[in-house]
Amino acid sequence: MKQDFRGLGVYGTVGLEFGLSVLLGLWAGQWLDRRFALYPWLTLVGIGFGTAAGIRSLIRTMRRATKELEQEDLALREARRKYHEQHKRK
Repeated sequence: MKQDFRGLGVYGTVGLEFGLSVLLGLWAGQWLDRRFALYPWLTLVGIGFGTAAGIRSLIRTMRRATKELEQEDLALREARRKYHEQHKRK
């Protein structure tokens, strides 16, 4: 049960992190556009960088989740193998 809540905390913030990355890129692009009067180009660049950062975060999270699932699967297989070895002998 504790493991489920930990996973919820780690993976439940993925959407928030993606959205904040895009919004931060938008904000930075608009700020730079106001500063250098290049509207809308730096806003578009900022949105692009924010989206790229959000996608990078998603990929990192997916890789971490895949690695954790593989480790859990390996542990489960090992436990099953040990169980069957113990009960074969009887």
